[in-house]
Amino acid sequence: MNTIIRKSVLSVAGLAFAGGVFAGPIAAHAATPTVDTKPVAMAVQSAPKPQGDQSHITLNDEQTANVKAIIAATKKAGMPERAAVISIATSLQESKLENLGHLGDMNDHDSLGLFQQRPSSGWGTPEQITNPEYSTTAFLKGLKQVDGWQDMPLTQAAQTVQVSAYPDAYAQWEQQATDLVTQYWNS
Repeated sequence: MNTIIRKSVLSVAGLAFAGGVFAGPIAAHAATPTVDTKPVAMAVQSAPKPQGDQSHITLNDEQTANVKAIIAATKKAGMPERAAVISIATSLQESKLENLGHLGDMNDHDSLGLFQQRPSSGWGTPEQITNPEYSTTAFLKGLKQVDGWQDMPLTQAAQTVQVSAYPDAYAQWEQQATDLVTQYWNS
């Protein structure tokens, strides 16, 4: 009889020990007081991993000024950093962030400005399209009309606005655009 009682006591003690080992850290964590913290601002919230191989160019002063103009227009439109990333990546693809005027025979139809927008397609006048704030605002207006743009791949969001002959080309600029927004968003 002693053996049966001893085995029962040891079994109960073993269960209690195991329960303490497994429940102890959880219980201890649950008893830890919470600290009221404020979230840390992220450069680009919920930015997905860039798709495919990434390209990069070194920017001159004009291109950097255009990055800053795109960011300022995005902020003025009340849109998040992700919108600036999509805008900058689009401009990197379309014009390498250069505010292009009419290029003569090298021009793609009547495409102008940072986003290669076309007056004949209703983007605005040549003077408007070559104004960085106006052209960015026009692009962002189109982006706002894309349902779920915040959660879709950059290239899909950009392509829905731009309707390019090369729809996958925007993706290659996502990392550089993200880096530029991180660098200049708060400056």
